[in-house]
Amino acid sequence: PGPPGPAGPALSAHRVSVVYGGRAGGTAGSAGSAATAGTVAVREVDLELARGQVTALMGRNGSGKSSLLWALQGSGQRHAGRVAVAGQDPGAVPARTARSLVGLVPQTASDLLYLETVEAECAQSDADSGAAPGTSRAVLDALAPGVPGDRHPRDLSEGQRLALVLAVQLSAAPGVVLLDEPTRGLDYHAKDAFAVLVRRIATEGEGRAVVVATHDVEFTAQAADRVLVMAEGETVAHGATPDVVVSSPAFAPQVAKVLSPQEWLTVDQVRLALEST
Repeated sequence: PGPPGPAGPALSAHRVSVVYGGRAGGTAGSAGSAATAGTVAVREVDLELARGQVTALMGRNGSGKSSLLWALQGSGQRHAGRVAVAGQDPGAVPARTARSLVGLVPQTASDLLYLETVEAECAQSDADSGAAPGTSRAVLDALAPGVPGDRHPRDLSEGQRLALVLAVQLSAAPGVVLLDEPTRGLDYHAKDAFAVLVRRIATEGEGRAVVVATHDVEFTAQAADRVLVMAEGETVAHGATPDVVVSSPAFAPQVAKVLSPQEWLTVDQVRLALEST
């Protein structure tokens, strides 16, 4: 767990439901039946996120992970349920205010980049979030030092592009950060570095709540404090990372499978255990 932040959860969600193609049984910010028809993507999910913690959101394709993230962020569909961040509903406030509550990096991070240079993206981000000029660039330099300001975002490496999008989101200083499949396209070393970065984002300052939707069990073992597993739109498991991943062969990292019944999840944990004996 990270440093103590403001009292209470960073985000609380109650009976959040998302339905596509049906008639809603409630509206954003209200509880109620999900819908009378249509495809249920998320079914009455309850969730609390704490500052200083990383939560891995896991489940098969189509289990509702992305739909839940967008519903929590506020711009996605939410047919029923309540979401509160710092006492406000991200889906019921102006866009600039919403950015200061929840930041979301989508599956294709480059979808958020549309200008010709890194410098232009950073400047526009500062303007959009009402941040002081240079804020996004300072965040980018902290996340990925040395990214040229005159370079086109499409010419960056996957890791640099991901860092730029994170800088754009973090410039608004949200207390909650949501990442949808951020490790896709990253090689082993880049994923290892990104796990360290995610921990930093969660724990620096007063702390942030970070949620990472992922299929990567090794990344989860390294970066996540807690794991939430979804299936068919519902939460089927939620708890501390060792408790959840060790109990499920589908989500257990290789170290846990090989060294069962020991509850080590990563090579670093094994090394530290051996050094302490």
